[in-house]
Amino acid sequence: MAPVTIHCVRHAQGYHNLSVMNHAMHDPMLTQLGEEQCKALAANFPFMDRVDAVVASPMKRTVYTALHSFAPVIKDKRLKVLALPELQETSDLPCDTGSNVQDLESEFKGQPVDLSYMYTPPAKAWNTKLGKWSATASAVDDRARIAREWLYNRPEKEIVVVTHGGFLHYFTEDWMDKNKGNTLPRRHRHRRRSDAPPSPVIVNLERVRSKSESGPNPPSSRTGWANTEYRSYTFGHNPKSGRPVLVETQQSRARRTGNENPLSRSEQANLQRVESGQKAEEEKAYQKASGIQAKLQLKRKERDLGGYGYGV
Repeated sequence: MAPVTIHCVRHAQGYHNLSVMNHAMHDPMLTQLGEEQCKALAANFPFMDRVDAVVASPMKRTVYTALHSFAPVIKDKRLKVLALPELQETSDLPCDTGSNVQDLESEFKGQPVDLSYMYTPPAKAWNTKLGKWSATASAVDDRARIAREWLYNRPEKEIVVVTHGGFLHYFTEDWMDKNKGNTLPRRHRHRRRSDAPPSPVIVNLERVRSKSESGPNPPSSRTGWANTEYRSYTFGHNPKSGRPVLVETQQSRARRTGNENPLSRSEQANLQRVESGQKAEEEKAYQKASGIQAKLQLKRKERDLGGYGYGV
């Protein structure tokens, strides 16, 4: 039987969130602000005592977000953070490329982290960004489907999933605010929100989260999820395929959108097609830029070695 509720959480602020240049960092850690965000979530997450399992992407920032944010229930119920490689981020940038399992074993030695899924045959290549682990839209879509089906078959009734902002759009199949509202159908913009004041819990969390977007070099976000934002879902089924899909609870939607109506499945599908096209173009541009950079590096090396065209 499927779990009753899935609480999806985006990781806290990592060093790669500070600037575009930091995207070159491999598997970056949480910043001090990120750790503060985790403490705020731990103090204010309203469903802590209901959680039966905590699952996370094996990236260091997501595992640490899970460990810090859900420390109370992990300790009280003697849980372990289950590392699921399908939950990794969507790009093949260094900041979105995970560490080898041996490094993860060393990093989380003595901590309540379960890396057993990392030793399955398919997961051994989880950080190569090749095949099923590639950064293509189709591969990410498949990983999101596999993760949903894996969760659907879990015995626990209330599960926390800590993952990444980009991946969460594929995982939840909700593309609203993917580019901060720029791609939304016009009729869904500027909706009147609920006049009810936000709860003190939400105000406190938003105050800490908002710091992620401040500073001299705020990153341009490609996700509608703030750091440590959580949304709650139940399982439904795709009317065509019958496969499990996530359906955001009414309480969760009201907490973040007020009276705004959700997009239909066809509208979400249209947004996903737009995003997939954009992702493909970005991948081509990135590969082209990488090729140019490689040629420049080769020329510099030839020059430094006194190679052809650079000798005396």
